Amino acid sequence: MTSPSASSTPAEHFDVLIVGAGISGVGAAYHLTQQCPDKRFVVLEGYESFGGTWHMHRYPGIRSDSDLYTFGYRFKPWTGPPIATAEEILTYMGEVIDENDLDRHIRYSHRITSASWSSSENLWTLEATKTDTNETVRFTTNFLWMCQGYYRHAQGYTPEWEGMDDFEGEIVHPQTWPEDLEYQGKRVVVIGSGATAATLVPAIAAETEHITMLQRSPTYFFPGRNENELADQLRELEIDEAWIHEITRRKILKDQAAITQACIDQPEDMKKLLIAVVKQYLPEDYDVEKHFTPSYRPWQQRLAFVPDGDVFQGIASGKASVVTDQIDRFTKKGILLASGEELEADIIITATGFNLSVLGDIAFAVDGEPVDFAKTVTYRGMMFTGVPNMLWIFGYFRASWTLRVDLLGDFVCRLLNHMTQHGYQRVEARLRPEDADMELLPWMDPGNFNPNYLMRSMDLLPRRGAKPEWQHTQDYWVEKEEIPAVDLGAPEFDYK
Repeated sequence: MTSPSASSTPAEHFDVLIVGAGISGVGAAYHLTQQCPDKRFVVLEGYESFGGTWHMHRYPGIRSDSDLYTFGYRFKPWTGPPIATAEEILTYMGEVIDENDLDRHIRYSHRITSASWSSSENLWTLEATKTDTNETVRFTTNFLWMCQGYYRHAQGYTPEWEGMDDFEGEIVHPQTWPEDLEYQGKRVVVIGSGATAATLVPAIAAETEHITMLQRSPTYFFPGRNENELADQLRELEIDEAWIHEITRRKILKDQAAITQACIDQPEDMKKLLIAVVKQYLPEDYDVEKHFTPSYRPWQQRLAFVPDGDVFQGIASGKASVVTDQIDRFTKKGILLASGEELEADIIITATGFNLSVLGDIAFAVDGEPVDFAKTVTYRGMMFTGVPNMLWIFGYFRASWTLRVDLLGDFVCRLLNHMTQHGYQRVEARLRPEDADMELLPWMDPGNFNPNYLMRSMDLLPRRGAKPEWQHTQDYWVEKEEIPAVDLGAPEFDYK
């Protein structure tokens, strides 16, 4: 819905409007220039620069937990270490923008507040605020490509614990890391044991008096050297970087497919293997059973790569430690645990996850009616029943997010060209007659993948059906064959 002031503002029109200039939005823009050169498009980005996650996060040591040969785009060779820092990733993205003249399409400091679809006009109307001037601006577009990410950037998730106001030190969430935080020589407790905690702990351990990673339950990690032997060997042979990139990607993806399948078929064997690798970095008498043996099967939650086992090296050196326990309450001096032990701290860092955001928390409406995405059914995790001319990029957890950016980039461009060829102005995913009695289920099967941030927000997400077309399987190795083969004339696509 638009405000009176916004409705009087002339709208600027584009064939395609991309929301977000992060890894997804920049990839989408590239694919449009290559595959739909006649389409006029714009990218609206809320921040003052590109990068999304990699621009927003400023905590020490921030890095990828996916290898850059697959997290990087298929069309732009990666030449650095497999696990890269945020700075290295931003440099890479900047090169993609410069080399493909994408900057002229990007409007920074544009925060979108509403998106309304009109069936009579076959148009989306978007209202945005220019955050640098507070000016309201309007855009119309034939097709909306949502690349805004999947969590709220403004505030991370921190549980409410009793006594938090009593704590006399600082409480910090990594997502809103203060630039002036002085942790040197301080006692630091990091709550959580996911990829963020595993990055932060080794990044600041040497400068703290001591740092403790406090976890409710253990997490799986995959430590290894931050190098790719195959890529290095190919460089020694002076093979072209484009070839190295493609060959290395294929090898990594083949290995990942085998590991993922083994985690499903032989979970106990994979569990033993992963824990055995961790043991190599820790003292012989370290209680690995207590601190690094999870209760869930491998890959039921994200499996983070730890370059050179740095978090375990910190533990082995004595600068860092792990405590596995429940939090009873915060105290003036730190945290009282369920066991009765008190962890004293000067700084408590809550690496406790984020709040999932469904399509950027934008107010969507179709023909004047607000859209409740929880009442829609997803088509392959990218389109929604009852919502025309829109596609959402939601990537992979068991494989690099960007793999789906490239896959769906091809799909959107093929769809747009198909619509142009046939003179269609509108497309919408619709349930077929044979889907009438199909069971509707939560967005993600908890038995397949169940991180806390997803489970907390399942009621906000679209429904999935029991058939493959109506769910996001999270299986890149299946989708890389299925999505390019999607029949755009199939009955699940309703064109006008």
